[in-house]
Amino acid sequence: MNLYGPYKAKVEAGKNIVNYVGNNVDLAINDISKLTQYDFTNRVFELAKDERYFHLHKIDNAMFFATIEYFKSIGADWCNLPLTTLMISSPGEVYAGQTLDYTTDTLPVDTSWFNNERKIFLSESSQFYLELRLLVQGVDKVFSIYNSFRKENADFSHLSEFQHIEFEGHVDFQKNINISIELLAYIADYLVKNTRRNLEYFLTHEEISSLSETFKNYSFETLTFKEALSILYKETKNPQYKEHSLKHFGSWEEIKLTELIGKHAIITEYPILEIPFYHNEGSKNGTAENADIVLYGYREVIGSGVRITNGDTLLKKSKIFNLPEQDYAPYLESRQVDSYQTSAGFGMGWQRFTHWLLKLPTIVEASHIPRGHWIPKP
Repeated sequence: MNLYGPYKAKVEAGKNIVNYVGNNVDLAINDISKLTQYDFTNRVFELAKDERYFHLHKIDNAMFFATIEYFKSIGADWCNLPLTTLMISSPGEVYAGQTLDYTTDTLPVDTSWFNNERKIFLSESSQFYLELRLLVQGVDKVFSIYNSFRKENADFSHLSEFQHIEFEGHVDFQKNINISIELLAYIADYLVKNTRRNLEYFLTHEEISSLSETFKNYSFETLTFKEALSILYKETKNPQYKEHSLKHFGSWEEIKLTELIGKHAIITEYPILEIPFYHNEGSKNGTAENADIVLYGYREVIGSGVRITNGDTLLKKSKIFNLPEQDYAPYLESRQVDSYQTSAGFGMGWQRFTHWLLKLPTIVEASHIPRGHWIPKP
């Protein structure tokens, strides 16, 4: 297998660092975390003169049509959904038995809504509304491509506003994972066939050729989160990886894990109280029926899972997470519909996939007009 990614996980002077490896046009960077300042002063002129933005534009355009074609091929319908909501998909997790306040870990972007006293959030996922669309009789699979907003500082792998490709369907856990991988493979194949000249600006011929193989089944390894931590502990002997918690599982760990297994990783069975509340409990107590797809030399690009079906279970879970019941009433009510069927779904970060695909220095370079914690410009 000839897998590639933009990063290598290194240890220098006893410190875990992430090094950027470079591509055809961007030089390698030692310790990417040190790159915290971005200059957009000349972005308007750069858009007009820098060739990279033309190629990025063509690749973005092709990714859109590839996504539409793939979902059409499996009978998934596109949905027109709201971008404002009172329901946040990731409203805090519970660490070590301590319940976090509703807004502590969410970091939603809020805004005033006419003369209402209460604020409303800009959506950080369309998932809830995709689930509600499945209540419509005869609708079996749905998807959306929308902007998502999170009030967290941008860094080398995060934007504060980004595009989400999201899917929800009456499918089981494994079928959901299969669909997400098929989507990645379809987009990669479409890009190789239709945008080779644009890819060549960023990638070598060998890297482009590998895209046709990189999402084959043999390029992935499925392992539980507990197994992932065990692999990291065996490599580093760091006792923090003996703790079954996401507290010590960040960018370095995701990148290092893929290097150690030599494949993309499908990580399952995360601690159920450390991920969004709507995930169904898996066969092992305390773990979720969910999976993240971490691409080689990179980070999580797709998060997926099966939703809680039982209304009482969902209500109890929402109380554990301190969710305002009046805000989440529509989601809770959906389980009372006689025709309700269990669903599973996933969300793919558009810019994250582009970041990995083109081996860009940071996710900021994956957007023509990126949005972060800085004052928006241009």
